[in-house]
Amino acid sequence: MAKYQCGACFFPYDEEQGLPEDGIPAGTPWEAVPEDWVCPDCGNPKSSFIGLDD
Repeated sequence: MAKYQCGACFFPYDEEQGLPEDGIPAGTPWEAVPEDWVCPDCGNPKSSFIGLDD
C-alpha cells in the first residue's frame, strides 16, 4: 500500500490506514479518494499531495 503527503503541510495519507474520521476506510487506494477531498490540516486539494517512496 502506498503513502502520500500534502506538499504544503506534510499531512500524511497512508492507504493502509485510510482516514476513517474523514469517511475514508482503511485500505482505500489513493485513486479512490474523492477528487474534491481536501487536506484536513491545511485545506489544500488532493492534487497537492505527492507520493512517497518507501
